[in-house]
Amino acid sequence: NRLILMNKFLATLLIGFSFISLPSWGVDDYQWGFDYQFGLVDYYKRDYQNALRTWTPLAEKGHAQAQSKLGYMYSQGYGVSQDYKTAVKWTMLAAEQGDEDAQYRLGYHYFKGLGVLKDDVYAHMWWNITSSNGSEDGRRKREEVAKQMTPSQIEKAQDLARECIAKDYKNC
Repeated sequence: NRLILMNKFLATLLIGFSFISLPSWGVDDYQWGFDYQFGLVDYYKRDYQNALRTWTPLAEKGHAQAQSKLGYMYSQGYGVSQDYKTAVKWTMLAAEQGDEDAQYRLGYHYFKGLGVLKDDVYAHMWWNITSSNGSEDGRRKREEVAKQMTPSQIEKAQDLARECIAKDYKNC
């Protein structure tokens, strides 16, 4: 009984927050926002199959947060076989729309070589971008990777970050 009440409360809370955050998604169809929230409820209940069924069509239509969540699910193997290449695909699509969580995780993928070739320059670039948007975790990770880079690599990463921001995160 308490679990059912808790799940109903969580669903109500998440849907309520959707009214506040929908305009920031930049999505014309507000139904996407409701669908995303329902997928989020399933995700937090660890019903990953339902979350995938809800988010995949949204992600295919360009919903950045759904793309970001799918990327994370594929990287962790939540409800799917772990697949870093697919994780990077979804994460990159979300990052190109300015999703900060996706941008941070791309840095991690490049740092570890998960689904992409290991590349400290691109790890630094993505973490520099998230750091410039106020992410303390991004700043710490950027400093961590910088310790194993040459000054010219750091300069290149900084140039790439500036170019990426100037291109509104497209084709970074």
